[in-house]
Amino acid sequence: MKRYKAAVLGGSGYGGGEMIRRLLLHPEVELCRVCSVDYIGEPLSAAHPNLEGLPAARGLVFEQLTPAEAARGMDVVLLGLPHRVSAQQVPSLLDEGVRVVDLSGDFRLRDAAAYAAAYGGEHPAPALLGSFVYGLPEQHRERIRTARRVASPGCFATTVELALLPLARAGLLRGAEVQVVGITGSSGSGVVPTPATHHPTRSVNLRTYKPLSHQHVPEILQLLEDAGGAPQLRFVPVSAPLSRGLFATCFVSLPAALLSPASIDEMYRAAYADEPFVRVPERRLPEVAAVAGSNYAEVGVQVGEVEGGRRTVVCFAALDNLIKGGAGQGIQNMNLMLGLPETLTLEDPGGWP
Repeated sequence: MKRYKAAVLGGSGYGGGEMIRRLLLHPEVELCRVCSVDYIGEPLSAAHPNLEGLPAARGLVFEQLTPAEAARGMDVVLLGLPHRVSAQQVPSLLDEGVRVVDLSGDFRLRDAAAYAAAYGGEHPAPALLGSFVYGLPEQHRERIRTARRVASPGCFATTVELALLPLARAGLLRGAEVQVVGITGSSGSGVVPTPATHHPTRSVNLRTYKPLSHQHVPEILQLLEDAGGAPQLRFVPVSAPLSRGLFATCFVSLPAALLSPASIDEMYRAAYADEPFVRVPERRLPEVAAVAGSNYAEVGVQVGEVEGGRRTVVCFAALDNLIKGGAGQGIQNMNLMLGLPETLTLEDPGGWP
């Protein structure tokens, strides 16, 4: 018998499928219910062919339940729902007293005005803003352990935050200007096809979208401010011909007197030395193929020569947008909330290439 019971709401999407896969393998948490507005009554493999014939998935079908019905008897509910839909479901889940891990952007921000500006509308449950712990374990691990509700970060946000977090903790980003280019795979746009994910154009193309106005910028600034000081951040996202993967390159100019290449390198290695899912490669810089299919992120840094009393520091990070950038981090947060080893079902390294 497993110790805990879990339900997934929004289980037919890519993020939901990754949470389902990890939960079916979990030694301590039993997946009891999967809810969706699609595929009702059908087996999980109807939406996720990789689960076809998996013994652990037998008997599980997509159900259409109210949030209260889905949460009843559960220890934790994980939400893979769209923005704004999630906020409409959460109050009923909280009434049931269940732990909640939300993968949407609905509860990452503490400020209602910031949410309205980022997501284009008023928050459906503004009284709950600020009541969720922001689920980046590398910064908020101890708070997550005692939390009843966690908002997992966005994929771009996780990548940029991990790239910049050591500098923020050292107080080097306060008032600085940071330029970021983030490149993402098509699965980050969700399971419903769009012009941005249509294969004939995506597979041969690079194009930007939401330059300087992406909705993840406010949560990045909020996290960096909590860590030691937020910069002025200019972020340009780029869609790439990848299914999975996300790569961020961050440029910041800092006074040369405050740092040396060796001290910056040591800062990054020390920051992540004890982190189970963030590594600083020894002989190379981060790359997507090394982390795709896994919950691992890679972080690296390059320091330029002194010019006019300043150095350009370039920070890099790579991860799988569906796993460490989404569902895997949600499972990592769930493990922490339940008092379990946070690495359970997440230690597989993915393949190469």
